[in-house]
Amino acid sequence: MTLSVGTGSLSALMVKLFENSTEAIFFFDRQGNTLAMNPAAEEIVGDDVLIQLYEGKDRALCGTCRGYTSETEPRTCLDCYFNMPESKDFASFQVYLETKSNGMVPYAASFHTIDSEHGTRVLMLRDLTPQFQTQEKLYENKMMKHVIEAQENERKRLSRELHDSVAQELMSAVVELRVLKYMTNDEQLLKNMKQTEASMTRLLDDIRNLSVELRPATLDDFGLEAAFRSHFKRVEQSFGLVVEFVSDLPQKRYGSEKETVIYRVCQEAVLNALKYAQVDMVKVSLTEHDHTLRLTVEDDGIGFEKGSKPIGTGLGLYGMQERAELVGGSFGVLSNVGQGTKVFLQIPIGQEEE
Repeated sequence: MTLSVGTGSLSALMVKLFENSTEAIFFFDRQGNTLAMNPAAEEIVGDDVLIQLYEGKDRALCGTCRGYTSETEPRTCLDCYFNMPESKDFASFQVYLETKSNGMVPYAASFHTIDSEHGTRVLMLRDLTPQFQTQEKLYENKMMKHVIEAQENERKRLSRELHDSVAQELMSAVVELRVLKYMTNDEQLLKNMKQTEASMTRLLDDIRNLSVELRPATLDDFGLEAAFRSHFKRVEQSFGLVVEFVSDLPQKRYGSEKETVIYRVCQEAVLNALKYAQVDMVKVSLTEHDHTLRLTVEDDGIGFEKGSKPIGTGLGLYGMQERAELVGGSFGVLSNVGQGTKVFLQIPIGQEEE
């Protein structure tokens, strides 16, 4: 189906396109002299180049062009598109221009003849910076995911190694030491053996705790609720901080990556409350609603003012934010001096996970 438009209407539309387009449009004659350019094109070039373009100087655009991407070079002036025969169109290529306000910018360009009789050619430019930034962010996110995944895998390996090898060997040594106590009546020797046994038992507990801190087996084997309850019990036993935990998850598992993010964010938030909030109790809530997992960690401690210099390094909050973004989630902190702190995390879950 062809839409019929009058010549006058079409001309008016073309003029509006030329004047209002966000793409830069240049018209050149056969010799490379500038015939016209739209406002978007004028915004690109510097004042000195703009004057040369208006004066119709030959190859004036070369004053701002920094080369185009060819099949052999990322940026080159060899076989310039301006020097190509009119019959050969540069339908799509990438060119770099030194702009007036934003430095050197990559553009998607097309350069082709629109009037063979008069040799009129048009150069159209579209800023590729947003696409490049999106690609760069995507690459950074992929790399960060690989780094975090590698970290978690290494934590898991070390945790298993400590638990299954080092801890077991140490436990065997403790058992053998206990047996040796019944093979002598030397009081001094028995006293030394008891002290050694107590030291080895404390070391065994430290190794087991370290193993769990590196990567709790309950998280991989039984999911978030079991891992949280085990972690909060250790926190209470070790530091006296009571964690009031509420959870109403309709299911047990949500995918390893998302479970890891939720666990690490909660772990860091509880640790921050323990170190800085000056409280004896923290409230943790884990729920699912509208295809979203929601975690909140709340305390009634001293709080802090937004924008003020953090007591710690501030890297913990940055790490939590980064982890949340990698799984498409959102992270935030609400706090006021003397009114406590609330950390919240939301992670979307797909239908297939439900």
